[in-house]
Amino acid sequence: MTRDAVPATSDDLWTVMSTASAVRRYRDDPVDDRALQRCLTAASWAPSGGNQQPWRFVVLRSEEARALISAAAARAWDSMREFYRLPDLDDGATDPKSRVLSAMAEHMRAGGSAPALVLFCVQPQPGASDLHQGGSVFPAMQNFLLAARSQGLGAAITLWHSLCEDDLRELIGIPHDWQLAALLTVGRPRGGHKPVRRRPLAEVAVVDRWDRPWTGAGADTVRVDIAGASS
Repeated sequence: MTRDAVPATSDDLWTVMSTASAVRRYRDDPVDDRALQRCLTAASWAPSGGNQQPWRFVVLRSEEARALISAAAARAWDSMREFYRLPDLDDGATDPKSRVLSAMAEHMRAGGSAPALVLFCVQPQPGASDLHQGGSVFPAMQNFLLAARSQGLGAAITLWHSLCEDDLRELIGIPHDWQLAALLTVGRPRGGHKPVRRRPLAEVAVVDRWDRPWTGAGADTVRVDIAGASS
């Protein structure tokens, strides 16, 4: 599938999954309530342990909430630059690493000004580890991401909320027995969608033993065409 062949919207699951890359650059267009409601509904359809559905999806629209997210995102970018010793960005650079860093920088500097912001929260279940808790909220996030892509929207998962969690809890009234799992930024992508780039199955799937890679059909491919056949 070439970039030019990627449709803006699609109801085909294989097309949606294979082109649902993280989108961090958005147009100024607002995300209308109908599209957002479809994403939230899809999230609510996700499986969870014992079908307990221990989640809440908080749509952040107030200026106060957006200001908190913007400040947190800016601090996160500053910390990343210092920790990873990232170089100053050259706006004219076209190599893959520079393009990724440029998109990340723009995304984090924009912060709370993304067209839509959705905070995913989960209520911990007794005796479950943090990883197990995630198993009851991350499928809802993936459903949201796929529903967004299907409608021509783009989204990205962030953890900026962790740098303003106490203030967010107080502002929103989130009970202390709930965890803040992730924050999604959502909007119409600038530049459209493109196929995801992933490692071949032979590098990530094994059969019976850790050192026995999958060698079935498609082991050396990373994409699937819209008909579901290896490409």
